[in-house]
Amino acid sequence: MAEIPSAAPTDLGTENVGKLLKKYALPAIIAMTASSLYNMIDSIYIGQGVGPMAISGLAVTFPLMNLSTAFGTLVGAGAATILSVFLGRKKYSACNKVLSNVVSLNIIIGVLFMVASLIFIDPILYFFGASENTLPYAKEYITIILYGNIITHLYFGLNAAMRSTGDPKKAMGLTIFTVIINAILDPIFIFTFDMGIAGAAWATVLSQLISLVIVMLHFSNHERAVHFKKGILRLNLKIAKESLTIGAGPFLMNAAACLVTLFINQQFRQYSGDLGIGAYGICNRIIFMFIMICMGLNMGMQPIAGYNYGARQYSRVKAVFWMTAKMASVVTFICFAIALFIPKVATGIFTHDEELLGMASHGLRLLGLGLPTVGFQMITTNFFQSLGMVRKSVILSLSRQILFLLPALYLMPLWLGDTGIWLSYPISDVLSFLLSAIMLRSLFRKFTKLKDGGDPSVLGSSL
Repeated sequence: MAEIPSAAPTDLGTENVGKLLKKYALPAIIAMTASSLYNMIDSIYIGQGVGPMAISGLAVTFPLMNLSTAFGTLVGAGAATILSVFLGRKKYSACNKVLSNVVSLNIIIGVLFMVASLIFIDPILYFFGASENTLPYAKEYITIILYGNIITHLYFGLNAAMRSTGDPKKAMGLTIFTVIINAILDPIFIFTFDMGIAGAAWATVLSQLISLVIVMLHFSNHERAVHFKKGILRLNLKIAKESLTIGAGPFLMNAAACLVTLFINQQFRQYSGDLGIGAYGICNRIIFMFIMICMGLNMGMQPIAGYNYGARQYSRVKAVFWMTAKMASVVTFICFAIALFIPKVATGIFTHDEELLGMASHGLRLLGLGLPTVGFQMITTNFFQSLGMVRKSVILSLSRQILFLLPALYLMPLWLGDTGIWLSYPISDVLSFLLSAIMLRSLFRKFTKLKDGGDPSVLGSSL
């Protein structure tokens, strides 16, 4: 029998599921809310301090930033899932190898992404919707962000590993710390040093660098169950393959988000011009804050579901899913209420430009119509990924973005102009919700037949 290190989080398999979800989800929710504020702070300072064209320029960079995030989650999400399952099986030596792979893979992918993006930065930004008016702002911001791309990938990957290995509160605290540092540096760089939009980018990179140093020190402590060992940059091809396979779901979801945002920018540029892109950027930031809360719930659920799935305690796996799904649905319903009843108040935080404000408040009301269904769909997608069911996770990840949303984004504006662009979202949200419910029902029927202790191979997991 494997020896259990004192720091191993064995409570994941024994503690009350409700208490565990509170323990793991609450720090993650706070961390992700702080992370969304992190993005909002940049947008608010840029919108109020630089101007509406800078907001539109920032929105042009969203597809490239989504693509960068996609490559980060390809490593981080897969590694976090493997760590949780391996901890459930008491494979501590394997966990240390997974941790080393997080570092080596993120460095490799981060460098390649940075170099490729910088070489073709102008055509990329024009392709993503930039105009002569917005290109200078977009290029100035994203160039600095790309130089810090390795830092971003390493920080978020290791922060996810910290959360999955039994330190959710510390992971939360580190995220909040990053946000605070960024909030302090933003006005100093933008206003005091008169650096404009470049100041916001430098504030982002430097705050993440400080936090990366802290998380590296955390995993350098050999008294922890999971820690850095010699050969930290050595790549284990078997673990890398498993990690990238499981991370394919969230990777494709973020890559699809990049494709969708690219298409949205092009559609808005055609039907509404640069301000349409800026209006979407504002609405995206507002809704993103609530989506990040749901992602925090996902992060809290992931180690609990993964650990108990590894321990073959399926009743606990189902219990944590339903608790998480109910909470996420409440969160997205609150966002729906804000979008429907006070859209001008919410969008007015970012700009005083009347034309931009009018477009953004109108768009937020339409975007929000399908939000009550989004929480359930997000939790279901992450649930399959947490159990290593890659194919199902990928199907759900791509269905909303590619199968439902992209066709709607093409067809609806032909009939309704820019209003059709906004309405494409609620249509795809409802259809994705229905598909998620069907796939989940099928899985839970298998869980009921299998019972606790049964062989998980019949469920189609890759782990």
